[in-house]
Amino acid sequence: MSSTEEIDLESGLAAFRSKHFNTAYPLLKPLANNGQADAQYCLGIMYQNGLGMVANEPQAFEYMKKAAEQDHAMAQHALGFMYSQGECTDANPIEAEKWFLKAIDHGLTGSMTTLAQMYQHGDGVEKNQQKARELFAKAGMNPDDFM
Repeated sequence: MSSTEEIDLESGLAAFRSKHFNTAYPLLKPLANNGQADAQYCLGIMYQNGLGMVANEPQAFEYMKKAAEQDHAMAQHALGFMYSQGECTDANPIEAEKWFLKAIDHGLTGSMTTLAQMYQHGDGVEKNQQKARELFAKAGMNPDDFM
């Protein structure tokens, strides 16, 4: 990445975090199109929620998936959520489980608890109380509080 691209990325991410989406978009869009995972993740969120633009679910899914495939932990969690809830794509609990497991490999507790709840209730996956307990515990929670 060139120094100009690095500056654009840092400026774009700062604008995104500051909720200045109209400033973030033109900085992040070319970087996302060139494969920069952080930029893809941010654009996925912006397109999904209509932040600084009209919501566009297919674009949100495309950018989120590209970032997730590059091992971006938060994008993996977000993609798992998209699949689990049928947001921006058709619901697919098997894909949701796959992406939550990848995010769990990065230590994301949100993925741990979401997947634990899926196992606990059999939401699209085979009900498995033991896996649910293990994930709640791994997330630092007392499984007995949830089960």
